[in-house]
Formats: sequence, structure tokens, C-alpha cells
Amino acid sequence: MHGAPAYVLPTDRLETQFADKYPPYTLSQALAEANRCLYCFDAPCISACPTAIDIPTFIKRIANGSVRGAATTILDANLLGASCARVCPVEVLCEGACVYNTWGRVPIAIGRLQRYATEHGAASVNFTRNPPTGRTVGLVGCGPASLACAGRLALLGHGTVIYEAAEWPGGLNTTGIAPYKMPADDVLREVEYIRAFGVEIRTGIEIGRDVSAQELLEQHDAVFLGPGLGADSLAGVPGNNGPGVIGAVEWIRRMKTDPTLSLGSVRHAVVVGGGNTAIDAVRELSQLGVSDVKLVYRRGESQMRAYRHEWEAAKKEGGVLVPNAVIREVVRDHDGLKAVALVATEDGKPTTRALGTFPVDLVVVAIGQSRLRALVESFPDVACDERGHIVADAETGATGNPRVFAGGDARNGGKEVVDAVAEGQRAARSIDALLKQLDADGGADA
Repeated sequence: MHGAPAYVLPTDRLETQFADKYPPYTLSQALAEANRCLYCFDAPCISACPTAIDIPTFIKRIANGSVRGAATTILDANLLGASCARVCPVEVLCEGACVYNTWGRVPIAIGRLQRYATEHGAASVNFTRNPPTGRTVGLVGCGPASLACAGRLALLGHGTVIYEAAEWPGGLNTTGIAPYKMPADDVLREVEYIRAFGVEIRTGIEIGRDVSAQELLEQHDAVFLGPGLGADSLAGVPGNNGPGVIGAVEWIRRMKTDPTLSLGSVRHAVVVGGGNTAIDAVRELSQLGVSDVKLVYRRGESQMRAYRHEWEAAKKEGGVLVPNAVIREVVRDHDGLKAVALVATEDGKPTTRALGTFPVDLVVVAIGQSRLRALVESFPDVACDERGHIVADAETGATGNPRVFAGGDARNGGKEVVDAVAEGQRAARSIDALLKQLDADGGADA
């Protein structure tokens, strides 16, 4: 990636205490692994990648000593190939599709090879930017979808401005990825890589407060909506509101970016939920030294939405599941957190059967996030469905407004980073086609 980031995080924050989950390959390790690849015809790993990276070709180029060529192959398909190499659930995507699995052999370590190629070759990849078209696109939210969309549009010669409400760019890549997968500092280097294409990023700008939807449409020829999801949802139980109870996304954000956050005397923690964010929180608390970390889930272990390999790792690190249970009450001593009272569930719904009271110093709730319906529907003719997801075509990103496109978590409800990248890049192609049509029509607005 290019140089030092324009955005620099404080150094004394909890995230810096984590070790790399998969340390980067050395040259000899990368060559040895790359030479295991069979360069399959009609390779299933390509089909399993939402951005359709030509995986056998980039691996072959590593094996042949062309790291720059490998990085070019990756970035041609996925501008955020560096972060996807580290945060993708490769076990269920490209590596999960590797033909070696059918023979009972260890699949090719595609993610680690992709990381090697991007870390050692991306800086030497020279993308040619088209001459300026005079057209501009405003993008809402600075997560993977908007970054990928803006990067592609900038290379096509269009002006791009990303509006981000938060202090830091990068979206959940910066504030939500488990630090043992990818620390925020590395994400900000990738943001700088995209910014170097000519992408302008304005942080601290909230749509509806600092600039209206109408103003965006007046200032730009097209708009891309990639705002992600809203605030954490919290369980509506007595004692829930107050110190010591926090949403998982907010807790992970503070752990990764806020130097004032300290676990202090936390010894007993409860995480509520059964998805991947909940598992991340369990693993992070365990690795930070919390001796008692319980995962309270309203259904059984086999019904957890989290990836199995992540939960197995969490158990090895000390996480303990309390299945078929929910919190009935957060017990407080004055304002301080004291315990949680649990009741059993049946088919995921609370019963009156008490399961006991457990001491707790911290409760982290990972049961979902709110939707940004008001922001989205402030744009004329742009709608959300009954789940609060933006109504937009999955392939083109087109909404009900011909000048507004959408992608990422706000559209798909919260899939993987690579899915957001794929949607952002597909929307970029659609926006480029719109802008060319405007020029062909003599510059008239859509």
C-alpha cells in the first residue's frame, strides 16, 4: 500500500495488544505454497469469490516470481484486495471451494498468498487514470462499498467525494474487524491507497445534519449510498441502560480506536448473541485477559449463525456457551453492574424458568444493528424494504431514483466485506454508464 496514511490513530489503545492471527508469509513460504496450486481449469475458487479474482493466475505469478503481476491480477478484480485477503472467511469461500478439500488434503492458503501479493506488490501497480470527465459523484459512507465504488469511478476520470459521518474513514473495516485479523492502522493504509486515485474523503459530515440529500443531488451528477448499518440494538430488559452494558459494534470500535478505553477490573464478561460479531467479541475479551467470558445465546449451539471455525477457535481461547438462554434482568448495585439474571428459552423465546444469576462486570450485546431508513429515504424515490434494507438491484445498484445507486450492508443487510466491494464496483460500472449517457444526451441531467 502507498506510504503513511493521512489519518493516524493513537498508539496506546487495546487493539495494539493483539497478535496477528496468520503472520505474513516470507518469500520462501509464499513460493512453496504457490507451487502447490494445480492451476485448475474452470477453477472453483474463482466462482466462490464474490469479486471473481483470477486466483490461479495470481498464485501462478507468485510462483513465477512476479509479485507485481500477482498484485495486478488481484487489484484489477478487487481494489480492496489487501483487506479482503485478511478479513474474508476464506474457509467458506475460495479456500472452502479448493479441489484439495475433495481429496482430504489441506486447501491452498489463498488468503495468505493474496496478502503476500498485495503487501509486496501493490505499491508497484500503476493504474492509469482516464482524463477528467467533468462529472462528479457523491458517495455516502466511507466503508468498503463506497471506497471500491469511488476508486473505480476515479480511475474512470470522474470526480468522487465520499461523505463520512464518523471521525475515521474505512467503515467497519476500520472500526469493526477483529484486530487479530487486520488492525485499523493497516485499513487506513488501504484507504490512503484508494485516496491516491483522486478520491476526496470528508469525515465528520453527516447527511441530514451537515448536508442534505437534496444538496448532494444538486452538487453531484450521481450519488452512491453505502452508509452501512446504524447503532447497536440492545436487549430491552430491566437494568439494560447504564454503565457496563454496551453494543458489540460500539465496543469493538472503541477497543480499536479509543485510547481511553480500558478493561480495568473486568474479570467476568457476558456477550449476548450467536453471530460472527458476538464471536469476535468473545475472542477479543478472552485474548485481552478476561478470565470468564460467557456467550449467552437464545438457541442451541448448532443453530448459531456464526462460522463454525470461528466458534471453535473461541472455545479454545476460553469462551463458554450458555445456550437456550436470555437475560431477564441486568442486576445493578446503585449504578454499578453486579450480575445478570438468566431465564431459559424455548424455540428462541423466553420462558419463566430461571437459570440463575451470574456475576458480571461487562455485558456486550451483539443482537443486530438498526437501519438508516431516515437517511436513505431522504433521497427522492429511494426506499427501504420491510427489513430496512435499501431497495436496489443487486447487480447494478440502481434504486428508484435514476441518479442514486446503493450497495454494501445498507442494501444487503450485513454480508462480508468482499460482498460490499463487489456491490460497490458493480455500481461504479452502472454509474459510469449513466454519466456517459448524460454526455451523449448533451449534458442534460437525468
